[in-house]
Amino acid sequence: MSTMSRGWDAIVVGGGHNGLVCAAYLAKAGRRVLVLERRHVLGGAAVTEELVPGFHFSVCSYVVSLLRPWIIRDLDLPRHGLEIIPLEAAFSPLPDGRSLCRWSDPERTRREIAAFSKRDSEVYPEFGKKMGQLARFVKPIIDTPAPRPTSLSPLALLDMVKLGRRFQDLDRDLQGTLVKLMTMSAADMLDEWFESDVLKAPMSVSGIIGTFLGVRSPGTAYVLLHHYMGEIDGAFRSWGFAKGGTGAISEAIADAARRFGAEIRTEASVASVLIRHGEARGVVMADGEEIRAKHVVSGLDPHRTFLKLVGSDHLDESFLATIKRFKMRGSSGKVNLAVDRLPYFASRPGDATCLRGDIAIAPSVDYLERAYDDAKYGDFSRRPFINVVIPSIVDPTLAPPGKHIISCFVQYAPYAIKEGAEHWPERREAFGDAVVDTLAEYCPGLKESILYRQVLTPWDLEQEFGLTEGNIFHGELSLEQLAFQRPAAGWAHYKTPIERLWMCGSGTHPGGGIMGAPGALAARAMLKKGGS
Repeated sequence: MSTMSRGWDAIVVGGGHNGLVCAAYLAKAGRRVLVLERRHVLGGAAVTEELVPGFHFSVCSYVVSLLRPWIIRDLDLPRHGLEIIPLEAAFSPLPDGRSLCRWSDPERTRREIAAFSKRDSEVYPEFGKKMGQLARFVKPIIDTPAPRPTSLSPLALLDMVKLGRRFQDLDRDLQGTLVKLMTMSAADMLDEWFESDVLKAPMSVSGIIGTFLGVRSPGTAYVLLHHYMGEIDGAFRSWGFAKGGTGAISEAIADAARRFGAEIRTEASVASVLIRHGEARGVVMADGEEIRAKHVVSGLDPHRTFLKLVGSDHLDESFLATIKRFKMRGSSGKVNLAVDRLPYFASRPGDATCLRGDIAIAPSVDYLERAYDDAKYGDFSRRPFINVVIPSIVDPTLAPPGKHIISCFVQYAPYAIKEGAEHWPERREAFGDAVVDTLAEYCPGLKESILYRQVLTPWDLEQEFGLTEGNIFHGELSLEQLAFQRPAAGWAHYKTPIERLWMCGSGTHPGGGIMGAPGALAARAMLKKGGS
């Protein structure tokens, strides 16, 4: 049966994890759904690819923390192969040969921190407890549609009243801490709690992931809170690897969507949304084919959705200006390595247990701020912050016996380098060298062990994965771009100014990360409105 005669209720553009979640929920509700993915593999930035025989890389996204438990349950993802392996440690090697490792065992962590500050070791559990309490306050916000502060509808007003009451129910100390989180920098917030730079530096980087901001930039403290909301089986502060790489998450969701009846195509590039009389009527493929549907859902970022798929001719000037102001500003890159042996860190000789989680090259707050200084003036960081994971330690299926993959998430690598973004291909290998050189300072013998290297700049993330300016979150997670302002005030509930065109990607509430909530909430909004 042809696509024309099938009579699609909804076409989802983009087979990233949010697009797949949206498709699964729509199909589960009995809608006829078609997913169109431009690349040869599903998942968007949550993909696993065998770049060299035997080595399976989580090419972009590399850990999972915010995948909503209710989505896992609703789609029965374990049945489709989803298995999460918890990260067991957070390791911070130092240039002077010392190191700090935080473990899932609180007592073991206390002893590690006490080696640098007895006071910090006593305060650390209290800080975690307070952040956990605030995470529980924020959690319902990321599991429900964004509040509507300007709406006069009774339901919207009731939601705002409930939110206000929940804030009033917090004790005064927690209220004060929440207000500080909304306004302070990650570094300043941590300064109020801790004295050891060795502890503060790796904690502060949680506030800058995927933002063009430094650890001393106001507003980064709130992003830090997001990293206390990770849930696996309902346990706060749990981070993990997906067995088989992050692509296994996307494949599990895709399998669930297919089970509910969705059709999914790869190597299916959409050129534009088919718009007639202000309504989305389907899509136009890159080869000119038109596929009609009652509704179209974009899993792409706001810039790609409105400036490319829709086009300025179909949008009023005010909305168009707002979308153009929506900050993308990609600031990070990725270096993936295949190595012939387990990496050796000089600060923990013979101890591989500390490598069973993430490794932060963040020796001090000043080091991180200097890395940001390079980016501010249009260059990649000569000594960057690197978040390293070696998932093949806990998931041997990812690499041949005795060999490993090393995933390096890197900041800063600004999209807008001073030579111009189009010159990134000329700088790519120099950026990769800076990352490997920095990591090799802590990991002797690293260079000699490398069998294969993949370097992804923000330009590469844009060209290959469709992330405008290489922004991994479809737009910065800065305070002015969250909740009811994501992606634009008045348009934060998945509907768009084009009738029957919806959005479901990370550029919508509640934002980025492998959480699936934008896709699920978009589907709920469509079904509630009688969509598709």
